[in-house]
Amino acid sequence: MLFGEANFVQRLLRQLGGRRAMARLFARTLHRLDLPVMRLTGGRRSVTEALTGLPVVQLTTTGARTGLSRTMPIVAVPDGDRLVLVASNYGSEHSPGWYFNLKANPRCTVVKGGTVHEMEAFEAEGQERERLWALDSSAYPARRRYAGWAGGRRIPVMVLQPIDL
Repeated sequence: MLFGEANFVQRLLRQLGGRRAMARLFARTLHRLDLPVMRLTGGRRSVTEALTGLPVVQLTTTGARTGLSRTMPIVAVPDGDRLVLVASNYGSEHSPGWYFNLKANPRCTVVKGGTVHEMEAFEAEGQERERLWALDSSAYPARRRYAGWAGGRRIPVMVLQPIDL
């Protein structure tokens, strides 16, 4: 859902996400609320999606160092049949763990709307990265602020595409 399509409360919360104090609060709390809700609802609901209107999926990766399965709720903006994940980590100077997991092991599982999808990840580059960054930012404008807080780190944009089985 684009920013302009969200209701007043959803737009307000998306804007508040661009404030440092709120970004820190969201980084520490939302995934702790979302994951149990997503597990209970079979991936059909999340707190973040209800509050902000942003599309949230349940992403399961293989740990880059451990080889263990790791599951996180994450904002995933649709681009046709693909999903766009932005590794902003709320403006942290470090990319999130799921990014390194996908780089090391691109195959992953996504639960979206209660349906399980086998997918493969790659990092967008060049004009495609810029287009997908703009697409994501049109839904969640706070990402632009995160880019300024990231300590010079270029925030990666990952693309998940369905695996033809």
